Amino acid sequence: MNTTLRGASVAALAVAGLVLAGCSTATAGAPASTGSLQPLADDQKVQIVFESYNLANVGTWADTINGLLDEFRAAHPGITVVAQPSDTAAGTAASVQKQLLAGAAPDVAQLTFNELDFAATQLGAQNLTSLVGEQGLSDQFGGEYPYHPRAATLADWNGATYGVPYVFSTPVMWLDEAKFAAAGIDPATVDLSTWDAVADAAAKITAATGAPSLSVSCVVTGGSWCMQGLFRSHGAQVLSDDRATIGFGSDDAVATVKTFRDMYDRGILSNDNATSQYEAFAQGKTAIHINTSALQGAFMKGAKAGGWALSARTLPAFAGHEVVPTNSGSFLAMFSTDPAKQAAAWELMQFMTSPHAYEAISTKIGYLPLRSSMTEGSGPLAAWVAQNPLVKPSLQQLDSLQPWVSYPGNSYAQVDQVLATAIEQSVFYGADPASTMTDAATRAQGLIK
Repeated sequence: MNTTLRGASVAALAVAGLVLAGCSTATAGAPASTGSLQPLADDQKVQIVFESYNLANVGTWADTINGLLDEFRAAHPGITVVAQPSDTAAGTAASVQKQLLAGAAPDVAQLTFNELDFAATQLGAQNLTSLVGEQGLSDQFGGEYPYHPRAATLADWNGATYGVPYVFSTPVMWLDEAKFAAAGIDPATVDLSTWDAVADAAAKITAATGAPSLSVSCVVTGGSWCMQGLFRSHGAQVLSDDRATIGFGSDDAVATVKTFRDMYDRGILSNDNATSQYEAFAQGKTAIHINTSALQGAFMKGAKAGGWALSARTLPAFAGHEVVPTNSGSFLAMFSTDPAKQAAAWELMQFMTSPHAYEAISTKIGYLPLRSSMTEGSGPLAAWVAQNPLVKPSLQQLDSLQPWVSYPGNSYAQVDQVLATAIEQSVFYGADPASTMTDAATRAQGLIK
């Protein structure tokens, strides 16, 4: 993504008054720009379309989002919001693109962060820095409960803001404590801070159960956001800082993949697709599962139904390296070109990322509140965090978070597929990791030129 995260430390930003996304272009001492957006008249009526992949998940996700939309409609009687689920078969950007070609794009769409480059340069996402201005963005990302500094800039592109970071999660290590106890391991005290320690614990549990006890969603198709963090945690990059060179054929990247190949060869790592992995963990079939923190609600239900205790840890480290998690998740992009629809769309985007919305999104779904200050002191989510220690690993990882990289060009999805296939072949199907990953990097390099 090559987005510079403005302000290296939370402390420095606090001292600077939390100068957040969209404000970096203002000249010191000069008034921030207000943008070209014109507010709706009090009696003006307008209809907008909101597209969200959360709405495609019938149950917890969709119910929560629909509930918030109902609140927005009640508070804004002049704005009619038509909610529609994304067609995610080819990705959220592809869903918007199909509608654009038909002349009926949604006014606001939830896009995943790996699509940021394409959204900003090809798809027509509105430049919010120009539209709502630096002051508008400062108000949006600030307030009583400001965005975490590392979250605020995730939808910035080449010095401008093209979306409002909406919901995201960090990769978490989920544990079935009953399986640990049954294997003679105290889940409260066992060291799981490194991948070597995780492999040792998984080997003991596998010996007791006779089945692979570890699943890692990062190493299968659909886990690219998480795998990027594993690469970075081992000193590798998927893309160079200048966005010109694919990096997942490097020695460090190959060594990362080989770590999981070794686990599979030991019989401790399961070979299942992403959906089967999280379903198996929720059903109490595996002991250790690496996946998004947004599955907290599903896993809590599974643990309650199965009578086992659920706990969570931060990502393990590779020996000699610091953990560098990457985020999953999405931003809200605006595609309206009509001034009235733009005004209504901005009202909706602000509401869906407000402290009130994050109370529901965090407590009912399990997504990390991007306004992490809500979890501190007397904030509205402080008591919830105290009562729900499962969210603490993700909050802890925020300070070291790096963004999910979006590849340049129109073939970004193909690059991800080339990488995912190479990882799966190397980990599960006997391919040589060194030659397979270097070959994949060469093919991907051709796709980004």
